[in-house]
Amino acid sequence: MKRILALALVLVMALFAFAGCGATAASSAPASTATSEATSAPAASTTDWPKRDITMTVPWNPGGVTDLTVRAFSDELAKQLGVNVTIANTAGAAGSVGTIAVQDGPKDGYNLLGAGLQALVTYPVNGYTDVTYKEWTFFTMAYAPNVIVVPKDSPYNTLADLIAAAKSGTAITIGSAGVGSGGHTGAEILSQGAGFTYDHVPYDSGSNAVVATLSGEVDMNCQLITEVVDYIRSGDLKCLGVMSDKDLTIGEITIPSVLTAVPEMAAVVPMGETIALCVPSGVDQAIIDKLDEVMPAVAESKAFNEFCESKGMVVTYNGAATSQDYVGKLASLVDWTLYEGGTVQISPADFGIEKIG
Repeated sequence: MKRILALALVLVMALFAFAGCGATAASSAPASTATSEATSAPAASTTDWPKRDITMTVPWNPGGVTDLTVRAFSDELAKQLGVNVTIANTAGAAGSVGTIAVQDGPKDGYNLLGAGLQALVTYPVNGYTDVTYKEWTFFTMAYAPNVIVVPKDSPYNTLADLIAAAKSGTAITIGSAGVGSGGHTGAEILSQGAGFTYDHVPYDSGSNAVVATLSGEVDMNCQLITEVVDYIRSGDLKCLGVMSDKDLTIGEITIPSVLTAVPEMAAVVPMGETIALCVPSGVDQAIIDKLDEVMPAVAESKAFNEFCESKGMVVTYNGAATSQDYVGKLASLVDWTLYEGGTVQISPADFGIEKIG
């Protein structure tokens, strides 16, 4: 793969280090440290929605960071709305199958999407759909940094060891949930910043990419912290670095910043995934207003904050207006870096996505 997802992508991540999204019937409750939109109450909604249970599609298999985070805040959303929010995992084609199913489904407010935005913004340039981020409304919830992990019996004990081996000609395989996923994006940025090449091995979910790393089927992965934190704690995976400008402490374990081994990457960290509640275009504005009313409380809830802390995630809520601005910048930077690097062949300009900077 061409490895150019670096600088611009992460600069936008640094601007808005936040992520999140949730959905599940009677499951965990979300909580968060709300930002500007959480403190300014939106106008009261006049809708009587919802009158029945809501289906939240997660476009990945169970167990990955998106699925876990969506489930973690959906119980609290259900409490706020007084109905069940039921998860439907619909995986395939880097998350595009489930996303398009919601995009093309009924616009009645009972079919919502919980998704990671790194992947979602790439679907048009990857040829999955002609619909861009502009046709969605987003409520971002939490942010998870990428980490570099290897099997516990790997010969590599530091990131510098691994990079040196790769540069000397040792073939390095990196697993991920597919092209454009958070783990793949992290691998692209790391390999570009450190100046090595690797063989990409895509799986159908982040959790399966992690299993492949645990078994030694691949040499490493750059998944999000949420998907590997328990294996780091247990010692089943060695964590060689976090794609942040600061070390990350998980209990008694300190994970060194990638800058320890590659100080040249200072301009491209932090790097991670933003997870969001996504509402397709065509849903009544009164429903959007209702979500703007209740989502700050979801983000501030104790259970969601405890979940995010346990998984090494950062909670920062942004409502519909601020999130849309963020996603527009993210789409421009990610799509253009993919296109100019040759990873995709379809120009973002074909969809009216202008290049920033």
